[in-house]
Amino acid sequence: MTDRTIEVRDLTKVYGSSPGATTAVEKVSFTVEPGSMTGFLGANGAGKTTTMRMIMGLLEPTDGQVLYGGRPITAADRAGFGYMPEERGLYPKQAILAQLVYLGQLRGMSASTARTIATDHLTELGLGERLNDKLESLSLGNQQRVQIVASILHQPTALILDEPFSGLDPKAVDTMVSMMRELMRNGVPILFSSHQLDLVDRLCDRVVILHGGTVRASGSATELRESSAPRYLYRGGEDAAWLRDLAGINVLDVSGTDAVVELVPGADLASVRHQILSTGLHHDMHEFSRQLPTLGDIYRKATGQ
Repeated sequence: MTDRTIEVRDLTKVYGSSPGATTAVEKVSFTVEPGSMTGFLGANGAGKTTTMRMIMGLLEPTDGQVLYGGRPITAADRAGFGYMPEERGLYPKQAILAQLVYLGQLRGMSASTARTIATDHLTELGLGERLNDKLESLSLGNQQRVQIVASILHQPTALILDEPFSGLDPKAVDTMVSMMRELMRNGVPILFSSHQLDLVDRLCDRVVILHGGTVRASGSATELRESSAPRYLYRGGEDAAWLRDLAGINVLDVSGTDAVVELVPGADLASVRHQILSTGLHHDMHEFSRQLPTLGDIYRKATGQ
């Protein structure tokens, strides 16, 4: 099988010239492996869409490059990609099946093949009874379903999706995920942006967190959790606010008799543990255990939000 690895190397995009130039993305680097799914996280304006547009060749990087299969990406490579842009871009006054067939033909598919595959996908997504309806007659969520089909109709060699799950109900999300996983089984690398951290945590092999145009964290969810500052859950029978007076820890959260604490840099775990255990006996302590951070915790730490 041809190597389908997408490698983003030091991508930078600067608008304007000094003085007054605006840097939208600076030295962004990450890799999307064949048959894997990478979640692209960041607030609006963090640089996710700009990076995706550079991957797709819709924006010229100021610096850096995109590699595909270990060599500089070409227009021919990108022609095989599936892409769902931030601005969806389908034809509102055209019947949904007809325009998908047209888009398939632009990708080199025969009309009959495009019609069969589009019909199957639309039916899977609950639109089998609306094949001849105009796009503008559909709800925004259903329009999103059509856009999804447009991005995977031609059996892409890679998939780049900007907020693919926004506006979808849980059933449609599950169907879309099944379609994506089928592509992954065929070696397709998938990059998608999302604000839905639970979905990213559940689906993705790797996560890239962008903030202010730079990568603040990157790796598998497990790697990111294990590399985070250790945090511990305390449970007791009395108000846990007394933990704020102990040296060597930051109290991240107190909720009645429970608290989440983090070691300060340089603190000795054994010493802190002894201090909490010995003092906690006077506060009816029930538990003191390691707690791995959620992806939300990691995201907030990385972005300062």
